[in-house]
Amino acid sequence: MNAIITATELASELTGATGPVLLDVRYQLGGPPGRPEYEAGHLPGAVYVDLDAELAGKPGTAGRHPLPDLDAFATVMRAAGVRADRPVVTYDGGQGWAAARAWWLLRWAGHREVRVLDGGLAAWQASGGAMSTDRVTPEPGDFAPVPGGMPLLTAEQAAALARRGVLLDARAGERYRGEVEPIDPVAGHIPGAVSAPTAENIAEGGTVFRPAAELAERFAAVGATATAEVGVYCGSGVSAAQQVLALAVAGVPAALYVGSWSEWTADPSRPVATGPQPG
Repeated sequence: MNAIITATELASELTGATGPVLLDVRYQLGGPPGRPEYEAGHLPGAVYVDLDAELAGKPGTAGRHPLPDLDAFATVMRAAGVRADRPVVTYDGGQGWAAARAWWLLRWAGHREVRVLDGGLAAWQASGGAMSTDRVTPEPGDFAPVPGGMPLLTAEQAAALARRGVLLDARAGERYRGEVEPIDPVAGHIPGAVSAPTAENIAEGGTVFRPAAELAERFAAVGATATAEVGVYCGSGVSAAQQVLALAVAGVPAALYVGSWSEWTADPSRPVATGPQPG
């Protein structure tokens, strides 16, 4: 199954007797919360999922968006109507960061049929897709997480991968180089990591992904190919999930370091590199 779905394809699937479960994961770093936007208008039948509260655990030494408690995640997904035998489509209002986080978590937790709406809400509205303000109360699902469906990296594994394989830093280039750090306490990158900002996964001037062939070419240029061992991190495991999604579209399997830079820098003994080179 393709990891993404176009607005036109989704509209067609929603006309069937049993369409996919829709999860609205609108999120903006630092706020405001996405729920008011959801209540002002969402895809018909979509259920809102809060990234901070429901797709991540409490911030701490494991990072700003660590893995959520598995039982709590299962409860949220079942309340949203997620079932093991029914496809899921996630979307957000931007470049797919939050939607990809939900996609990755569900895939990691064992759901086999999850896709991200390519271009998110903007693409849906541009295609003439309907919007709704109806309150959605889905029939409870039966999803039971079984972790291991997607590869996951610890801090130590990420460091080792940077030495033997390809570890991509999905943050903006200036954060990678250590020129600025607006969020975390230390600027720079994991030694050996290669800069690959997520903004370059998106077609210029829009929110949809670049074609698969272009993505494959982009990633190959930094050593990330289908035959390489590839991992990704960002600031807190959100935008990096979009990078893992883009890699999947390009046919390149990749592991996610969920703790990412926010976990890495929580331990002052971990090394930090700066500048444009991996170090």
